[in-house]
Amino acid sequence: MTRYSIDPFASAVELAAAIRRKEVSPVEVADSYLERMDELDPRLNAYCHRADHDVRKAAAVAADAVVRAASPEDLPPFHGVPLPVKDYLDVAGWPTTYGSAGADLTPAAASAPVVRRFADAGFVLLGKTTTSEFGSVAFTESEALGISRNPWDPDRSPGGSSSGAGVAVASGMAPIAHAADGGGSIRVPASCNGLVGLKPTRGLVTDATVLCEGMGTDGVLTRTVADSAAALDILARHDPAAWWSPPTPRRPFADALTTAPPKGLRIGVLVEPPIAGMGVDPACLAAVDTTLRTLEAAGHHVVDVPLPLPPTDELIAAFTTIWNVAAAGVPLADPDRVEPHNRALREAARAVDSWAYAEAVQRTQHLSRCIVEAFVGNFDLLITPTMACLPPPVGFWRTGSGDDPLTPLHKSYPLAVFTSLFNVTGQPAISLPVHHDDATGLPVGIQLVAAPWQEDLLLQVSRTLELALPWAHLRPAVS
Repeated sequence: MTRYSIDPFASAVELAAAIRRKEVSPVEVADSYLERMDELDPRLNAYCHRADHDVRKAAAVAADAVVRAASPEDLPPFHGVPLPVKDYLDVAGWPTTYGSAGADLTPAAASAPVVRRFADAGFVLLGKTTTSEFGSVAFTESEALGISRNPWDPDRSPGGSSSGAGVAVASGMAPIAHAADGGGSIRVPASCNGLVGLKPTRGLVTDATVLCEGMGTDGVLTRTVADSAAALDILARHDPAAWWSPPTPRRPFADALTTAPPKGLRIGVLVEPPIAGMGVDPACLAAVDTTLRTLEAAGHHVVDVPLPLPPTDELIAAFTTIWNVAAAGVPLADPDRVEPHNRALREAARAVDSWAYAEAVQRTQHLSRCIVEAFVGNFDLLITPTMACLPPPVGFWRTGSGDDPLTPLHKSYPLAVFTSLFNVTGQPAISLPVHHDDATGLPVGIQLVAAPWQEDLLLQVSRTLELALPWAHLRPAVS
């Protein structure tokens, strides 16, 4: 076997190709990442569940399959590549905490549909990554899972709720990681950790149930646009058992990257937060400016048309009525150990009758329709900051939390104010790490938004930006 030097920052696509060429064994790859976890995770806290024996056993099975395969093409696309799962999806034989100290820790009897798709694609499941309790806030600092830290600056938050997923990929403790997004939980940690984070169109990626009226969806965090495209190809499969599911796309999303995007796209800009009165950090605005200049140089033009947004109070009321029930159905062994802000959300949800909830759902759908119709009529793509702020310091949410249990949620608003809007509309959106703040060295993402079902265009333009503003070679301080 030709020796292959395992770069912990290699892309998942590159690792898969090296395994198929028999340049490296899945066992060697798994051992390499497990060793990095031993070295780095005590400081960063990306992983909340390790099952090294299971990982090595699965890697050995994958290595044997490489030897027995008649042709490399007989292997699944990510054969032997490690991938951790966010600890809100079930993996057979492993516990699921949902980030909560009150969770039932009985090992799952079966894996969730998304996890099965990862396994069918050849991934070796690497463990489980940290998340805020029930994914309700944009950071992980909890009784159950402790504090997850940003590898660019461990005194800063890595964002969330897919906190551990972002930390693992950014620090080289995983080449790619499962993540999930109900209000920005893929895109926020992508921005905080200098990664690529794609939230697909509502309904494109299905799981066992529809979460938050379709505002929640699964995906991955990666370093490259190619990895995100290839992962979407294995996740976006028609699911006949789902509540709703479109046909499997006719053309692989990875193929879109071999085709140049059309010229002369209409690029809209949104830099005023949907919540009135909230400021935006200058570094976040600088990232947008850099992106716009790059796209204009590539032959696209900026359209000076505002995106019509509903009044702040109306948008927040419609969103939070649905958000309050995000943890419904989570099995708990000890509800008294749920964190105060989530207890407050549960109480708020129980205070709303079914008629009022249905009215909020209908109102949310009307708001979404108005926004998407205006978008399609005026833009091909929209650029926003991913976040209104830089990654905040660890512990920033604690001030005032004794007086108001919802303080952690309110302090998440600057992180998710731009992302959550497109969970409501269901549009595909991707965060790209196009900028670094001069003063702090922290990564800064921009959000690129397309019309529903236009992931191919989103990926094409993302690849344009990746070539013009390369980021995959950058490494955080703790790596």
